[in-house]
Amino acid sequence: MAETPDVVETVKQGYAFEGPAIELGSLLVDGTPNPEAAVRIPLSMVNRHGLVAGATGTGKTKTLQLMAEQLSAAGVAVFAADIKGDLSGVSQPGESSEKLLARTKTIGQEWTATGFPTEFYALGGQGAGVPIRATITSFGPVLLSKVLGLNDVQESSLGLIFHYADKQGLTLLDLKDLRAVITHLTSDEGKGDLKELGGLSAATAGVILRSLIGFADQGAEAFFGEPEFDTADLLQERDGKGVISLLELPNLQDRPALFSTFLMWLLADLFHDLPEVGDVDKPKLVFFFDEAHLLFNDASKAFLDSIAQTVRLIRSKGVGVFFVTQTPKDVPDDVLAQLGSRVQHQLRAHTPNDAKALKATVSTFPNSSYELAEVLTQLGIGEAVVTVMNEKGAPTPVAWTRLRAPQSLMAPASAEQLTAAVAASPNNAKYSAVIDRESAYEKLAAKVQAGAEQAEAEAQVEEPKPRAQKKEKSVVEQVVGSSVFKQFARSAGREIVRGLFGSARRKR
Repeated sequence: MAETPDVVETVKQGYAFEGPAIELGSLLVDGTPNPEAAVRIPLSMVNRHGLVAGATGTGKTKTLQLMAEQLSAAGVAVFAADIKGDLSGVSQPGESSEKLLARTKTIGQEWTATGFPTEFYALGGQGAGVPIRATITSFGPVLLSKVLGLNDVQESSLGLIFHYADKQGLTLLDLKDLRAVITHLTSDEGKGDLKELGGLSAATAGVILRSLIGFADQGAEAFFGEPEFDTADLLQERDGKGVISLLELPNLQDRPALFSTFLMWLLADLFHDLPEVGDVDKPKLVFFFDEAHLLFNDASKAFLDSIAQTVRLIRSKGVGVFFVTQTPKDVPDDVLAQLGSRVQHQLRAHTPNDAKALKATVSTFPNSSYELAEVLTQLGIGEAVVTVMNEKGAPTPVAWTRLRAPQSLMAPASAEQLTAAVAASPNNAKYSAVIDRESAYEKLAAKVQAGAEQAEAEAQVEEPKPRAQKKEKSVVEQVVGSSVFKQFARSAGREIVRGLFGSARRKR
């Protein structure tokens, strides 16, 4: 490793920020940490986003835990996906040991066992946490198409189905609602409803329906419905500390697209709801997007463009996003270019693909005195190469860093501790019980049907003579033509405004 003699002074000056900062660790020089050369991230720059990368087992999760603790201590709310359950220990004070204290002493860290306020969530209640659900309406056609693996034509048709449901006031709460609308639009009674918009082919509808059936067979029914999660509940503070919200993701390998896309829904929903705040002294929320490559795999250009736009614009809403993955090449260039902070753990170069990823990673760092291709393969566990954005928006010097140790438990919390935390959460009462109410479509259809039957009975009394039968209108035609529907349309049935991902939320 080539170093200039004044590397310590360069790092000291480069990371000497005026405002509050997240302390990452200390500069390593010839294998020895120098506490005088602290490596930090300005708190005011955290909403400029970042990347935590490295091979499996190199310490990415502990880095995430370290950052989450300090953000919470600064009063910033944190959201993270807890894929392996390792992060749950952030809720409990850490365990001291001679080895731990010897390490913290060498980097100048005053270590105190500390637990942090934590909320535990689980998608659809499939896990120990408070259930998180979304309605099909708010999820939208673009994100749903990504989950289902639809092509461009099928995605366009799904968008048309949502457009129709929105226009007719047919709220889609769960998968069975969406299947019912698709079935109607391909029936004799309903296939003419989309004629002016190009129609819906039976073949495309069949593909979407089969995809939905397979999706439901994976257990996805539990993820959609009510009560729908209000992302404002992620922005909590307790006793001056930001709440750390952890989302349990069991069986990730079985439905990776669902999990990653659900996280994108959370981010998009925050984007829609939060007001513009511009540059702030500290973010409102920092969102850690673990296993980020799952989001970008097999994604269409339009989908990637929407992600890039969301990441670019959500900064002004006071939200920082950190992608956590193995190498920078897992993240598209348009997104990578917006990530102001880099914490790169060890990379391996055992295969040609590994070597290619290593070369690509080196190219993403500013010029430095390090031979980065060599350094990145030599990093120990708990070490990383760091560069961040300083308070003026310029990149800091690249620093080989020994990272601080988390002060919370560096192991999963016990099942008893998780159960107690979930039971005590005010959100548990709010979201635990499933609401299986009738949709607007079902309610209106029932009222119209009852009215039609009553009118027919009255007409038969007044005119007992047999009359020529008219072709019976479909249920949806009855709904649309009724006075009840017209009243509904004036109040709550207007077309839903959809955002970057076609996602939407009705105002509460």
